[in-house]
Amino acid sequence: MKKSIFIFLVFLCCDNRKNQAYIPQSSGNINNVSIVMKEKEWGSGLGEDARNIIGDIYEGLPVDEPNFKFFYTSPKQFSGFSRHSRNIIYFQKDTTNKFTIYKDLYSKPQLFFLIQGEDEDILSNYLLENKSLIINTIKDGERREKIRRMRKSLSNSNVLSERIGIKLVYPSIYKTVKDTSNFVWLEKQILKGTLNIISYRLPKNSLSDLPKLNEIIKARDSIGKLYIPGRLEGTYMTTDSDYKPYFYKQNSDKNIIFQTKGIWEVKNDFMAGPFLNYLLKDNKTNEWVVVEGFAFAPSVSKREYMFELSSILSTISINN
Repeated sequence: MKKSIFIFLVFLCCDNRKNQAYIPQSSGNINNVSIVMKEKEWGSGLGEDARNIIGDIYEGLPVDEPNFKFFYTSPKQFSGFSRHSRNIIYFQKDTTNKFTIYKDLYSKPQLFFLIQGEDEDILSNYLLENKSLIINTIKDGERREKIRRMRKSLSNSNVLSERIGIKLVYPSIYKTVKDTSNFVWLEKQILKGTLNIISYRLPKNSLSDLPKLNEIIKARDSIGKLYIPGRLEGTYMTTDSDYKPYFYKQNSDKNIIFQTKGIWEVKNDFMAGPFLNYLLKDNKTNEWVVVEGFAFAPSVSKREYMFELSSILSTISINN
């Protein structure tokens, strides 16, 4: 019979460690998560729950890929360098049932999730009840880390500000490949393809006050036909109708952002890939502002590419 959970407590702890002179830099690639539990638990239902939650799919890709790559470590092996991982979920048998989040416990930046309970059922219940908090906290931390790294080689181009009236944080490796009065296209060369950012404005009456998905797709496809040609004459970018896009309304400090994730394709050609589209209103002009990231990376993993584009798009601000 499963034991009841008598205590449910979440702390967000900032361990400043005033008496500690140095906290080492955290290690690991973006979107990596370390899971620490006993080997027996890793092979049980608790381990399966942890793998399923951390390995849940990243939305909007043509082929399913997990949100995070995870690494298993036993408590006996959890020492030294392994403590410097940026994201750690630690399961511990304890008479106290508790879920705690520590910030910068062993390294910086670091998120350390401590799940304590009397038995595996309680540990698993705490994990399942807090999975959204865990995932969203890690996602936000990784986004911030990605932006921090991009700022080391920040682009000094003013093209988006001058043409579209927006600001984005993106690295200097992105180069302008198309620049018109109302359309900007930035491109980054990768090993097998390109990462792309496009931005443009739409007239205030081109969409309803609360645009629906079909309106956004129609506007997107019209822009693709005008400005984004394929390799062959008469081909152009459009939205793949075989994949139903993800569609969200997100409230930011100053705007409502309509976010669409889907698959693009080139009409009458064999080119395709994932895209992420942000739509928001300029409250001064009442025009619609669009910024979109899309990847062309055939036959390779696309998660990290889209995560980079998503991180860049999250920095959007409209000029005052």
